[in-house]
Amino acid sequence: MGCLEFLKDFFLGFWDYETPKMMVVKDRKLGVIYRAVQFMVITYFIWHVFISQKAYQETETRPESSVYTEMRGVALLEDSIQDTTEYARPSEGGDVISTILRKEVTHDQTQGTCAEHYSVANANCTQDSDCTKGEIDFDGHGQRTGRCVPYYNDTFKTCEIKSWCPIEEHAVVREPALEQAINFTVFIKNNIHFPKFKVLRGNIKSNKPKKLLRCHYHPKTNPYCPVFSLGFIAAQAREKFSELCRTGGIIGVFINWKCDFDMDPSKCIPTYSFRRLDMRKNQPSSGYYYRFAKYYRKDGVEYRTLIKAYGIRLDVIVHGHAGRFSLIPTIISTVTAMTSVGICSIICDWIMLTFIDKNEVFSGKKFDDISKEPSQPITEDLTLTSYGSTHSDLSDGVPL
Repeated sequence: MGCLEFLKDFFLGFWDYETPKMMVVKDRKLGVIYRAVQFMVITYFIWHVFISQKAYQETETRPESSVYTEMRGVALLEDSIQDTTEYARPSEGGDVISTILRKEVTHDQTQGTCAEHYSVANANCTQDSDCTKGEIDFDGHGQRTGRCVPYYNDTFKTCEIKSWCPIEEHAVVREPALEQAINFTVFIKNNIHFPKFKVLRGNIKSNKPKKLLRCHYHPKTNPYCPVFSLGFIAAQAREKFSELCRTGGIIGVFINWKCDFDMDPSKCIPTYSFRRLDMRKNQPSSGYYYRFAKYYRKDGVEYRTLIKAYGIRLDVIVHGHAGRFSLIPTIISTVTAMTSVGICSIICDWIMLTFIDKNEVFSGKKFDDISKEPSQPITEDLTLTSYGSTHSDLSDGVPL
């Protein structure tokens, strides 16, 4: 029965009309809290929403962008001159470019048979029956022939494989690092287009192409010279260049365009930041290296030189954000700000009714329940007090 009464009261109460009632509360503490909350709300919208976030603008965050990169520099490694053809990959440039800092070279490999490396699973053997003919281990170097042979000049044996011989782990030659590469420079050309605002910007000035051959980037003195040395990039990414030479690494070059088109578009200049992207703490996946080979023929036999190259890979990542004044977001943000000021009254009402209204004086004044019309008309006694003459004003015909 109680549940039915509750549902009935809820249903009937749903159709009640509520209207705010104005009440002035002479309480200094509550007044201070009310003005303080108002001040914080208004300050938030003026400073953060309108000034910092520019909520009065329409924005574009997915611009169209193109990147061209070029590596420059010459270094001496022992008695060999290293130029861009030797160490820069790829040669045509793009949003990814790498430079070789150290090589591990395996010379004069040719197709044939040789012993598998002892670290490969089930590669160690004592007799031919330990090796399955035709088996291929995907962590190994080739196809097993079924023979058990001595491991090069050592006393133990491993299974024989058909592969490029000798295998890399046995015959590799580790060359010294190209430490002079710290002075190599990277030229990064970037063009960005904001189609919503029909604005095209670039990070270089087309009327000064010769200056790019001898300048280096500086955010204040040379903002239109996107030429960075590898040493500068490593330092900005908080990395040691000598460590990068040893293990290699992947560094992100972030080009950030934050443009306010309420001003002259020529003032839209990008900023650059650098951060290492590969995980240094996870050793199996840290660093950066890749393999490639150089093929040649000698006495009618094909040979190759296998090169495992460690280096720095630069990933150029472009972010763009542009804004311009628009009436619609301005109206929306203004209405939101004005509506949010109403939160102040809600907070103060809660404080008043919860902590201050101990004797329920305020709640009795604030809430009125007018559920019925009065059964009898409300009459008021009017007392008329007359001063001076008591004679009638005949001109109006109304006795006083």
